[in-house]
Amino acid sequence: MYDNSKLKFKEFPDFKEIKWKSPSNIALVKYWGKRPVQIPMNPSVSFTLQESATTTKMNIRPVQDKETRINFYLGKESNELFAEKTLAFFNSISSIFPFIKQLDFEIKSENSFPHSAGIASSASGMSALALCLCDIERTYFSTLQTEDEFFQKASYVARLGSGSAARSTFGGAVLWGETPYIPDSSDFYGLSLKERLHTEFKNYQDTILIVDAGQKKVSSRVGHSLMKTNPFASHRFEQAKTNAENIIKVLETGDIDTFIKITESEALTLHAMMMTSMPYFLLIKPNTLQIIEKLWEYRLETGIPLSFTLDAGPNVHLLYPQQYKKEIKEFISSELKKYLQSPGVIYDYVGTGPEKLN
Repeated sequence: MYDNSKLKFKEFPDFKEIKWKSPSNIALVKYWGKRPVQIPMNPSVSFTLQESATTTKMNIRPVQDKETRINFYLGKESNELFAEKTLAFFNSISSIFPFIKQLDFEIKSENSFPHSAGIASSASGMSALALCLCDIERTYFSTLQTEDEFFQKASYVARLGSGSAARSTFGGAVLWGETPYIPDSSDFYGLSLKERLHTEFKNYQDTILIVDAGQKKVSSRVGHSLMKTNPFASHRFEQAKTNAENIIKVLETGDIDTFIKITESEALTLHAMMMTSMPYFLLIKPNTLQIIEKLWEYRLETGIPLSFTLDAGPNVHLLYPQQYKKEIKEFISSELKKYLQSPGVIYDYVGTGPEKLN
């Protein structure tokens, strides 16, 4: 779609450092199951986070050898595995950005959140890389001059590295995947729903509870592949299509009661798909269930519209309106803290999207 053989340097300018901060996101309607290449089997809808983000700094220079080289730093440490994975990703998109073959890269990437904290670092990391590459194109080839063009291409490219990264190139709420309710929706890139967000959801809170900070035993990549033989897959995809349309309507109207029903059902359905795969697997922990039970009791007793969602792991995302932040902090401290591992709690909220840094 974006192949462009003209994006090659005829002569090399003085290169400037490129730096982008890109957020992670939490899916409200889940994407689980895909077909080549990184095409979702159903649409998904997410909240963009504000504080949980990856900052990526990219320095480039003309290639010094016959092939592109990448030095990758995660934090202050050189990381050969990330360098290899990034090089493989860059090679896979070299028809989209032919200038990649002309350059060597030094990439320094840093997350604002701990690894394995229940926050999708692949989404923020891949979107940050895609934004840097699109910025090179915009700066040195005078393309992608409108915001829509720039972020749509960044979303397209990010998706090729990590499906959920397609949603991290926009702020607010984001749709990824075709749905008849939104004519401009696409399986190839995300679409911002920020302008559709009701006031109730513009500063919605997402507090992440770390139940288990360890690496999950089954990767999302493997989980996606197992949907090919899951006996409930076709029904799940239809359910998600309906839920995606309904959650967009909810985000437009501010209907928090229906928001709770859809998002909690989606979280449990995601893990039901894992448990009904073959081979089956279980990523939630006993403390995950304890927290959910406590949350339901608290909501019934107080009437506060606190709900949860889960990613593909054991950690719990608490979702609630901003005005209840004090009460939720007290509830976590008094009832939930005993179920958590370090770092315990990460406070986040619906964010504004990626940012170019000077």
